[in-house]
Amino acid sequence: MLSSHRSASCATRDSGFGSRLCRSRPRPGDPWGGVQMAQHRPVPVKVGRSSEDRRSRHCPYLDTINRSVLDFDFEKLCSISLSHINVYACLICGKYFQGRGLKSHAYTHSVQFTHHVFLNLHTLKFYCLPDNYEIIDSSLEDITYVLKPTFTRQHISGLDKQGKLYRAYDGTTYLPGIVGLNNIKANDYANVVLQALSNVPPLRNYFLEEENYCGIRRPPGDIMFLLVQRFGELMRKLWNPRNFKAHVSPHEMLQAVVLCSKKNFQITKQGDAVDFLSWFMNALHGALGGTKKKPSSLTKVFQGSMRIFSKKLPHPDLPPEEKVALLLKEEYQEEMSESTFLFLTLDLPTAPLYKDEKEQLIIPQVPLFNILAKFNGNTEKEYKTYKENFLKRFQLLKLPPYLIFCIKRFTKNNFFVEKNPTIVNFPITNVDLREYLTEEAQVTEKNTTYDLVANVVHDGKPTEGAYRMHVLHHGTGKWYELQDLQVTDILPQMITLSEAYIQIWKRRENEDDTTNHTGA
Repeated sequence: MLSSHRSASCATRDSGFGSRLCRSRPRPGDPWGGVQMAQHRPVPVKVGRSSEDRRSRHCPYLDTINRSVLDFDFEKLCSISLSHINVYACLICGKYFQGRGLKSHAYTHSVQFTHHVFLNLHTLKFYCLPDNYEIIDSSLEDITYVLKPTFTRQHISGLDKQGKLYRAYDGTTYLPGIVGLNNIKANDYANVVLQALSNVPPLRNYFLEEENYCGIRRPPGDIMFLLVQRFGELMRKLWNPRNFKAHVSPHEMLQAVVLCSKKNFQITKQGDAVDFLSWFMNALHGALGGTKKKPSSLTKVFQGSMRIFSKKLPHPDLPPEEKVALLLKEEYQEEMSESTFLFLTLDLPTAPLYKDEKEQLIIPQVPLFNILAKFNGNTEKEYKTYKENFLKRFQLLKLPPYLIFCIKRFTKNNFFVEKNPTIVNFPITNVDLREYLTEEAQVTEKNTTYDLVANVVHDGKPTEGAYRMHVLHHGTGKWYELQDLQVTDILPQMITLSEAYIQIWKRRENEDDTTNHTGA
């Protein structure tokens, strides 16, 4: 009769010595390592780990593993208890269960369904249940790599120098980095931003190495660092050359977004890509230890500065004499200030309200340089607040290595959201911004020419539309269109026909640094 603390379903096997052994949990001081005689026969058993090693390295159930059902993109919690603690993945059906001891959910699952191989999602160790021994086998390394991809500096340095296609376990081929993101319900507004940022090499390289940020200290109870961790995990999955499938689900990343934004951005409700970009970049900057004065790895990539000239205007309903008198006062004189920016907002001209003779709406077009004139230091624009009106003009002081344009397509008021469908005509390469710099900055800034690397597009109505994005693969020089799980190549000249909403441009660091654009 076995004592009550032992495993009820202990494995009875032929020991090779002519009697049967029953494996149970070892008791303190047990010289036999938990091996007990089933019939109390005096059988010679070697003391030590030899029996354990034989089973660990010769598990008979490895061929039952089903890699096609393994998906580590979702939250690591038990499918029964919904606990995050001590969670194991069943490698036969792909489900998550808690614990591996007697009466645990993983143990019960292994007995009920005869699924024997489990992976601890935290320690990355493999176990055979219900026998409860660790499995040591090099053939399982591909599974741990999919769960937690790692990148060497040598690997990272070569990411943009080759365009090798990799084959996923399901047989599909893909380019690391050019990978579709699952649209769970209405999160394509966030997907396009995450995909665009993941193709900015200095930002990508920083997040591919967890050592770069794992030592950042945050105040106790600070949840915002979860954004950094999840974004790093997503980045490594998107660039993993050994994926089991050619797409990634951003489920854990988006759960962190919902939590850290206090549900301002959700998975089930369509959001605005520019609003999300603004919040996400500022949240990342703060979580990485950045402040208004202290830069972070994010601001080193995207932050520029500008000079703002602002002049207060008299109320438009005042008599002309009073307006003239007010304009002479000091508070109505033009003031200059300097400010940093992570992206530049470009204003579109008002779209026409009338149809042409054929009853078709005219889709207006505007050159990029027309809307960039906002930053030439001369163009004035009126800004209205609840109480006061201001006239402002802008001029750039410092250009960042990567420059983001947000094209203002939506006008919001208390009743509805209106979209401006104006097409912006832009060259994909060789955009020189020198004329928008101050005279002093034109002398100090050596490189002012930019090439497009990512283009986010909004299609359809303001509240019911969908997002897609175009991205340049640096290794091949080819452009690709990504919309949810779909990845297709696209001709560069087709990109300029879309309703561009967010654009990321890369600065050339020298004359020889021409970004590889095939067919541009």
